[in-house]
Amino acid sequence: MHRMLRAVAIMALLVQISPARATGDAEQGARIFRACSVCHSLTPGRHMTGPSLAGVWGRKAGTAPGFARYSEALKSSGVIWNAETLDAWLTDPRSFIPNNRMTFPGIDDAAARADLIAYLEAAASNQAQAEGGSENGGMMGGMMGGMSGAVPSLRNIASDQQVTAIRYCGDTYSVTTKSGEVLQFWERNLRFKTDSSDTGPLKGVPALVRAGMMGDRASVIFAAPDEISALIEPKC
Repeated sequence: MHRMLRAVAIMALLVQISPARATGDAEQGARIFRACSVCHSLTPGRHMTGPSLAGVWGRKAGTAPGFARYSEALKSSGVIWNAETLDAWLTDPRSFIPNNRMTFPGIDDAAARADLIAYLEAAASNQAQAEGGSENGGMMGGMMGGMSGAVPSLRNIASDQQVTAIRYCGDTYSVTTKSGEVLQFWERNLRFKTDSSDTGPLKGVPALVRAGMMGDRASVIFAAPDEISALIEPKC
């Protein structure tokens, strides 16, 4: 009897100290992650608005290598990401870690959270197997391939996306492309951005990325900040 009680106690202790694991549907979670992929990639080191979520399972919050925009609240939280902490975070990020910079309000549906968490766990496991030389195939390999990054490369763009000149007059930017097209934008509808990553534009070849259903909004993305003022010519 004493041995049985001891065995039960040991099992209870093991349950308490074992890292929490996800119990949702990873395949369904991959579909949910599409919304997350606007701000997060699953490619190691590929940071976007938010940090890469590659290897997030079991990682201390605020420690993704190469991401420099964490809040002090997140970095000092001491949270380790697992099923329980991710569920709390996805339920209400602001309540779980107050004063963090996450603008996402949370997911009310517990089943959807479980599915997303299962996908993140499976993705981390799949990545570890790939780094260890194991076969990277099957369902998770396919899903990872589709979710590795949401930002298209600007290295080899068509001539109608390559910006050769920008003229500023009054409240209007006139953007000339390599194809010879001149596009005019109200100054508030044209954004200037930089992308220094290996998928960003080549130096000296800024890219025009159009947005808005009416074609009245766009971004010009440069390889470095010093290219911006050098290209814009105040001229009417």
